[in-house]
Amino acid sequence: MSGELVLVSGGSGFVAAHCILRLLEAGYTVRTTVRSPEREEHVRRSLRAGGAEPGDALSFAFADLTSGEGWASAVRGCDYVLHVASPFPAAVPRHEDDLIVPARDGALRVLRAARDAGVRRVVLTSSFAAMSYGHTSSGRTFTEQDWTDLDGPRVSAYAKSKTLAERAAWDFVDRAGGSLELAVVNPVTVLGPVLGPDLSTSNTLVRRLLNREVPALPRLSFALVDVRDVADLHLRAMTDPAARGERFLAVAGATLWIADIARVLRDRLGARVPTREAPDLLVRLASRADPALRGHVHELGKVKRASAEKARRVLGWQPRSNEELIVDTAESLLRLGLAGNAA
Repeated sequence: MSGELVLVSGGSGFVAAHCILRLLEAGYTVRTTVRSPEREEHVRRSLRAGGAEPGDALSFAFADLTSGEGWASAVRGCDYVLHVASPFPAAVPRHEDDLIVPARDGALRVLRAARDAGVRRVVLTSSFAAMSYGHTSSGRTFTEQDWTDLDGPRVSAYAKSKTLAERAAWDFVDRAGGSLELAVVNPVTVLGPVLGPDLSTSNTLVRRLLNREVPALPRLSFALVDVRDVADLHLRAMTDPAARGERFLAVAGATLWIADIARVLRDRLGARVPTREAPDLLVRLASRADPALRGHVHELGKVKRASAEKARRVLGWQPRSNEELIVDTAESLLRLGLAGNAA
């Protein structure tokens, strides 16, 4: 509804910036949190790259997930909150608590402040990682009924952080949320048009393929979704009465191997990308020197499928295809000069 105020946490992030763009397009007034005043211009540059000149429709608050300071004033007067901010490292952290503590405690800080301010609904950005790790069965299709088994094998620090943060959010709302409503969006790997040189961890994959930074393709698979569709799902989860108390998987289509992604880049853009598949042993050896690979070696050869049937059925969500989102990601990288090996 035009004029309603929405807080988006972590406005300098990839998903958050696209959420702000979608909200502005829909006529909302937006406040977003950044950790310091220096980040304001970064956010505004990103929004201009996305075609928006928000003017007075956008304001800033200063808050950090690791501190309680600033959140009460950030949520004051807000009708809704999109809590998007959460750490997502490019490499495995030294200690898992470096991810778990800010993700879990930050979510609780936002929820407490939202409850106390009389916010109607919080939409929490969780992750497919809160559903799909720690399970021994291979090839299954995950849905909103699934949770990561924290006691299962090879559960990453990131998966633990997203699982514990989402679990804590649901528990808080059930136990002490008062009239506050909660909905959760669980995206798979998020690609889509980049808005500046600070790339998300996910978009780095496409850049590395375009720049031929990997000599051969590891046998890793990814379920994908476009960041613009993730933002649209946040808006639907924020406003639709049917979204109250529900979680929604955000996925575009079938799970793809990296070789499939490379094939789209080659066939649609004529990009000179690697085509040879790397033996698993070689990837394991390379991961010792490549932090970006180190967190993925345990996923070699595995396929995790995800279903967006619930989001489509309940909220009428219609995501872009895998091919479209891969091409749009690559074209944005090329346009900004962040990749340069297309023919």
